[in-house]
Amino acid sequence: MRVIGTSAFGLRTPIIRESDDLVAVVCQTIKEAIEHEQIQINDGDILGVTEAVLARAQGNYATVDQIAADVQSKFSKGHIGVVFPILSRNRFAMLLKGIARGVEKVTVQLSYPADEVGNQLITWEDVDDKLLNPYSDCLSEGEYRRLFGETKHRYTGIDYISFYKSLGSNIEIILCADPKRILEYTDQVIAADIHTRARTKRALSLAGAKKIITLDDLLTKPVNDSGYNEIYGLLGSNKATEERVKLFPRDCDVFVVKMQQALFELSGKTVEVLVYGDGGFKDPVGGIWELADPVVAPAFTTGLTGTPNELKLKFLADNAYADLSKEEARKAIEQAIRAKAGRDQMGKMEAEGTTPRQFTDLLGSLCDLVSGSGDKGTPVVLIQGYFDNYAIM
Repeated sequence: MRVIGTSAFGLRTPIIRESDDLVAVVCQTIKEAIEHEQIQINDGDILGVTEAVLARAQGNYATVDQIAADVQSKFSKGHIGVVFPILSRNRFAMLLKGIARGVEKVTVQLSYPADEVGNQLITWEDVDDKLLNPYSDCLSEGEYRRLFGETKHRYTGIDYISFYKSLGSNIEIILCADPKRILEYTDQVIAADIHTRARTKRALSLAGAKKIITLDDLLTKPVNDSGYNEIYGLLGSNKATEERVKLFPRDCDVFVVKMQQALFELSGKTVEVLVYGDGGFKDPVGGIWELADPVVAPAFTTGLTGTPNELKLKFLADNAYADLSKEEARKAIEQAIRAKAGRDQMGKMEAEGTTPRQFTDLLGSLCDLVSGSGDKGTPVVLIQGYFDNYAIM
């Protein structure tokens, strides 16, 4: 029996620059891994490439002034509201700076006690202690300070209310979990949430907002020679410098096909490829849900479509085959796994407890955890044995 099942390796590449041929860089990295690390490429292996290096190679950037120009083109220069941005220096601060430059006044409505992805301003216990209802009790900055004082994020040490206010002299902050409360200040609104943006936009529209856009309505085409993303706009963007953001990459579907073809030419094997961003998992201590990108994997090759169709070995071992010897149980479990081929296990007891998620969300999360977001220098991840099972020797 083979001892090693699924394995994932972070592959170190050179620093990727604008206009680099990313397919060629990745192929050279794979060659070096084969030569120096004795890695063997197999049919069914999976290669993940982070969206960050693809966007950088594409030169998909925009400046704060270009964001401001696009905001100005979509609104009058008066007063606009920004509803439910996440609390992030990397993800939203630069966008707010651009929004504030494009109009005369900005009212930013933060949800409390936490943002959409779990970053906490305060805890639910703090809310309960003050007998507040975040959906009905709208707080001004002054009211919030009188109740809670200065509140710093447990991991970053940033007071996001003060930080966001510092990004423009025309910015004010209010706090409420009901998006409709922004209409007491202005009827022109940017719904800045990520995964709940459609619901927020609908609620504001039904409540009478005059103009509503979401972050994926901004920078969908070049503005003053900027980068752009026709699908996601500013969603998935990251801070590059104090005056520039890197956008989510374009043409990811074209890239994964080219990458797969190049890997076949290199190895003679069919390797599945995905572009990945943030993983979809939650920190049990801080409550942060990692996924600040609009999707985990913006593109992937066809072999990664679908969801796992697995049996729960623990269930089989503890139930159907509990009275068998170890060797008899092993053979019976292997036979059960082989027999499941082509049969959907949804709703069956022997599949209870398996993970009901898309392959690409599981794989993208694995890639994100392996590569990290800091200084590991491994923006490419090779996963092997992912589609193996206990019955494959």
